[in-house]
Amino acid sequence: MEENSATEKREEQSNKYLSEGNLLKLMLKFSLPCVLSLVISALYNIVDQIFVGNSSLSLRGNAATGIVFPIFIIAQGFAWWFGDGCAAYLNICQGRNDSQNAHKAIGTGIVLTIISSVVLMAVFYPIRTPFLMLCGASEETLPLAIEYYNVILGFFPVFMAMNMMNGVIRADGSPGWSMASMLTGAGINIVLDGIFILVLDMGMAGAAWATVIGQCASFIISLLYFILKTKTFKMKLKSFIPDFKEFATPAKLGLSSFIIQMAIVIISVVCNIMLKKYGEISNYGVDIPIAIIAIESKVFTVVINIVVGIVLGCQPIISYNMGAKNYDRVKKLYLYLLASTVAIGLIFTIIFEAAPSAVVSIFGDPDPTQGDPEKYWEFGVKTFRIFLMSVTLTCTIKMSSIFFQASGKPVFAVVSALVRDLVCFVPLLCIMPVFLGIDGILWSAAIADGVAIIVAIIFTVIFFKSLKKDKVEAVAEETPVEENNDLV
Repeated sequence: MEENSATEKREEQSNKYLSEGNLLKLMLKFSLPCVLSLVISALYNIVDQIFVGNSSLSLRGNAATGIVFPIFIIAQGFAWWFGDGCAAYLNICQGRNDSQNAHKAIGTGIVLTIISSVVLMAVFYPIRTPFLMLCGASEETLPLAIEYYNVILGFFPVFMAMNMMNGVIRADGSPGWSMASMLTGAGINIVLDGIFILVLDMGMAGAAWATVIGQCASFIISLLYFILKTKTFKMKLKSFIPDFKEFATPAKLGLSSFIIQMAIVIISVVCNIMLKKYGEISNYGVDIPIAIIAIESKVFTVVINIVVGIVLGCQPIISYNMGAKNYDRVKKLYLYLLASTVAIGLIFTIIFEAAPSAVVSIFGDPDPTQGDPEKYWEFGVKTFRIFLMSVTLTCTIKMSSIFFQASGKPVFAVVSALVRDLVCFVPLLCIMPVFLGIDGILWSAAIADGVAIIVAIIFTVIFFKSLKKDKVEAVAEETPVEENNDLV
C-alpha cells in the first residue's frame, strides 16, 4: 500500500508541469516530434507514390497505389482505435494521479491489435480481386494493385502494432522516441524504394517491400520502448492477459478514431466508384482521375497529419488537465490549437490554388501510352483547386474532433467528424456528378466542409459551456458552509 502511494506521488510530481508549465512551450515540446512522426508516417505511402510515378509504372502505378489505399486506412482504423483509446486513458489516469492499472488496458489493446490484424489478413486475402475492383481498379491497373496489395497485407501485424504502440509512446511523454521510430522506418523506405524500383526494376512489389521493411524497423524501435523505457506504466507478462473490464474505457475513448477511419474508407471507395463511372464517360478516361485523386489523397494526408500531429501531441496536456479539472487551461489550449490549424490550412490553400501543377509534377510526368498528358495536367490542376479549396475548414473539423476525443467526449468527436464524412460528403459524391459530371465529385468536399464546420462550432460552444458549469459547481462544492451556531 505504501509502495503504491509512493508511486502515485512520484507520478504526480513528474506530470505536474502539464498543469503548470507555459502552454506554448509545452505545445512545441510535445507537438513538434508528433508532427514529424505523423508526417514521416504519411511518407511511407507518398514516397512509394513518388518513386512509382517517376518510374516506368507512371500513371497506372499511381492509380494502383490509390486503389490499395483503403486497406491501409482499415488497418489504421483498428490500430488507432486501440492505441488512441489507451493513450487518452493513460493521460486521464495521470491527471487523476492513478495510472497503476493502465498497463492492463495497454496490454489488452496490444493483444486486440494483433488479433484484429490476423482477422483482416484472413478476410481480405481471399477477396482481393473483387475488393480492388470495388475500389476502382481497371483491367490495366488491377495486376499492379494486386502485386502491391499482397505484400502489404502480409505485414499487417507489424504495421498495426507499430501504429498502436506509437500512440501510447507519445502519451507516455516520449514523443521523441515515437518520432525516431517513424523516422528510421521512413528513411529505410526511401532508400529501398530507390534501389528496388529504380535500380532493380522490381515494380509495385519493390515499392511494397520497401514499405514493409521500413515498417519492421519502426516496429522494433517501438517494441524496445515498451521493454526498456516506459515512464508512467510498466508492462508485465500478466499485462497481456486480456482484461476487458479495464479496457472498457479506452475502447470508448478510441472508438471515435475507428469510426472516423472507417468513414474515410467509405469515402475513398465511393469516390473511386464515382470516378470510374463518370471517368468512363468523360474526356479523361478511368485511370487519369483515379491517379490524380490518389496523388491528392497522399498530399492531403501530409497536410492533415500536420494538424493531427499538433493536437495529438497536445493530447497528454489536454487529457491531464481535463482529469485535473483545470478547465481554463483547456480552453486556452484549444484557442492556441485553433489558431495553429487555421494558419496551416491557409498556407496550404494558397499553395494549392497558386501552384497546383508544381505539386502534381512531384509525382512524375504521365506516360503518353497510358493517358493523354494534356488531360492529366488539366484534371490535376482542377482537382487541387476545387477539391482542396476548403482545406482550412477540413483541418479545423479534424482538429476539433481529436480535441473532443482527448477531452473524454467521444460522442462529440464521432458526430462532428461523421457529419462531414458520411452525412454530407458521401451523399454529395453520389448526387453532384448527376448534375455536373465528374466535376461534381470535386465540388462535393467544399459543400460538406461548409455544413460540418457549423456543427463543429456548435459542439465547441456546448463543450465549453459545460466546462464553465462544471467549474462553477466545483467551486461551490469546495466553498465551506458557515456553521449556524443557533442550530447546534
